[in-house]
Amino acid sequence: MNSIEKALQKQNQKASEQSQKEVASSADDATSSIEKALNPQAAASVKPTKAQVSKVDIEIDFETLDKKGFVSTNSQRSIINEEYRAIKRKLLDNAFGPLSKSLNNSNIIMVSSSRPGEGKTFTAVNLALSIALEQDKTVLLVDADVLKPNVMRTLEQKNTVGLMEFLLGEKDNISEVMCTTNLENLRIIPAGKSHHLSTELLASEKMQEAVQEFANRYPDRVVIVDTPPLLGINETAILANLAGQALVVVEETKTKLADVSNAVKQLNPDMAIGFVVNKAEKANSDGSGYGYYYAGAN
Repeated sequence: MNSIEKALQKQNQKASEQSQKEVASSADDATSSIEKALNPQAAASVKPTKAQVSKVDIEIDFETLDKKGFVSTNSQRSIINEEYRAIKRKLLDNAFGPLSKSLNNSNIIMVSSSRPGEGKTFTAVNLALSIALEQDKTVLLVDADVLKPNVMRTLEQKNTVGLMEFLLGEKDNISEVMCTTNLENLRIIPAGKSHHLSTELLASEKMQEAVQEFANRYPDRVVIVDTPPLLGINETAILANLAGQALVVVEETKTKLADVSNAVKQLNPDMAIGFVVNKAEKANSDGSGYGYYYAGAN
């Protein structure tokens, strides 16, 4: 056999082997398809990738929030970011520092005001955004102002099922009303629907159990609770017994000192109580339009 014949024979042998591999591969594919059809559970047991699993319930438009004067999540430095850095630092120290041992649920911070319209929701959202930018903290923002919910409206989102549906037993697990966001460290629980028994529901054992889970399940979590105003609303006094810290928002030139005094009387005296001066007409000496004052805990 000459060299040409040998080359042709070798080429034919390779072609035959390749053909056999293709037939075997087709047979495997066909078998795999049949197995999937006959046993869908086995097919479903293949774990999806992280990209397939991840889901965002609330897509926050951070560019719009920036234009409205909220804490910015981009890399640029802004005055309001610096202001809330100063505000959150004391709250985080209270939540995780030495004082935390003397506070009940020190990582749960209720944000309120004496009267409506003083900027408590604006403050609660900004505080949540600022803390969510921390490298080692996660934030849960809870809208507990069930009489006049405003967190979702502030974020330009539709109000969805939330805290009230859980307390009413329409949702079995608190995780079912906890929404993920496109800010990795931020979760939100909307207020949900209004209900005539909101006071009783917020005072229920189920609410207390939920708060304990908020406080203790994740050691790095801070819970920001946007509550109704302190004066004339029964629900707020109930929530004050569940939180370790209170942040009272005061509107400069508008909030009356008597209202602030009466509002503080509604709070648990064992809480750490701070004040934020909002809508300041004149900036502080350091350029800040906000102020944080710590009243301390007994």
